[in-house]
Amino acid sequence: MSVVMNGTAGKLRIKVFKNREELGEDAAQMVAQQINTLQEEQEMVNIIFAAAASQNEFLAKLITHNVDWTRVNAFHMDEYIGLPEGAPEHFSHFLGERIFTKVPFANVFRLNGNVDDTEAECERYSSLLRQYPTDITCMGIGENTHLAFNDPYEADFNDNKLVKVVKLHVASRQQQVNEGCFATLSQVPEYAYTLTVPALLKAKAVFCMVPGSSKLEAVQHTLVDDISVRYPSTILRTLQNAVLFLDEDSVKGVIEHVN
Repeated sequence: MSVVMNGTAGKLRIKVFKNREELGEDAAQMVAQQINTLQEEQEMVNIIFAAAASQNEFLAKLITHNVDWTRVNAFHMDEYIGLPEGAPEHFSHFLGERIFTKVPFANVFRLNGNVDDTEAECERYSSLLRQYPTDITCMGIGENTHLAFNDPYEADFNDNKLVKVVKLHVASRQQQVNEGCFATLSQVPEYAYTLTVPALLKAKAVFCMVPGSSKLEAVQHTLVDDISVRYPSTILRTLQNAVLFLDEDSVKGVIEHVN
């Protein structure tokens, strides 16, 4: 496993790898080490996971590491509203196939996209996040720089909510088609639950995995543009407790912005 480059952008630590497989392996090793370190100090560790193709290699490696999963509670960071119950496109299904059912978590807390009272569901999940304060967030960056489903200009860096309902930008919905989750844009739900930016970033450690050429423009905005809700991922540059994992495809042409 060869690191092409280590660097920073603002306070954000950055690691660049030759390909997404090496990226996933290193990220999994760092996350597993963080879990083990935290478990030396506390009984339980609470982790938020992202459901996206960018996480595939990382999740596949993470479940192979020696971790006491019985002392870990798992959350996910967003979920569609209105898909048929049990639909494979649900993010909880994606994570179920890759990690939620692969290791013996103490608890897996899922957002329910099929309840009638969405505000009550937001409060239920917010209560769980307050009861089990986040230790680790494992996330990606959207093609339009969204974090979870906090889209450009809709994101609020000072949101007083932990979970909310959002109307998805077309770019966020199109990304789901681009990644093969849906056949057409019309099939992608227009509304979803999302954890807010403060809910995601209040973790003790944030690990952000962003491989692939489809994320090149998003990475450029993340590293170069002013920190603002125009490009939500720019907020990562303010975090000392975060690591951004890139591969050569996702950083090509903007690597000079890594110090």
